[in-house]
Amino acid sequence: MRQPLVIGNWKMNGSLSLTSELLSKIDKAIDDKIACDIGVCVPFVYIDRANELVKKSAIKVGAQTVSEYSSGAYTGEISAQMLAELGCHWVLVGHSERRTLFNESDDFLKQKVDAALKNNIEVIFCCGESLEIRESANPEDFVTKQLHASLFHLSKEEIQKCMIAYEPIWAIGTGKVANEDQISKMHTAIRNELKSKYGQEIANEISILYGGSCN
Repeated sequence: MRQPLVIGNWKMNGSLSLTSELLSKIDKAIDDKIACDIGVCVPFVYIDRANELVKKSAIKVGAQTVSEYSSGAYTGEISAQMLAELGCHWVLVGHSERRTLFNESDDFLKQKVDAALKNNIEVIFCCGESLEIRESANPEDFVTKQLHASLFHLSKEEIQKCMIAYEPIWAIGTGKVANEDQISKMHTAIRNELKSKYGQEIANEISILYGGSCN
């Protein structure tokens, strides 16, 4: 049975002191009766410190992106093996800001997914559509094509180490909010696509998250 998940992406924010402060507050706010996994994806430089702070906590630490390369002359890149050594539980792949600002293509993201899974890091795969796609085309078709391009080469065993985060780009920091029907329709389309590829049992076990603005 899949476990609900709440995860916070800190983006390029924070400091060592703020990392300690926020993780302490989150830990104190966790109720043992809440049947939910809780995680944070912090900047690379704070991963080691964050893991030290949550050793006795239910909080799990992840990274915001990962290199598709295992090693080499790739200045500034961080490999999945490096993240694994730091104790990363999961990594975001395909976040809309990475797709838009750093031109990360579906095929590029496919390589990142493979790199993470090869090093036993679970993947939170982000997908979503722009306002233009939402208003002028079939957004469900657009998003499920992202799954086919970057995830559906995986085996049944591998796909179960992935979660999918639907993040409508048009509802992030724009003042617009996706309504419950829009979110539900997209989640249903994603799960149906998983069912078509991997079967009902596996589709039911994969967590699908919402990563946009809300009221």
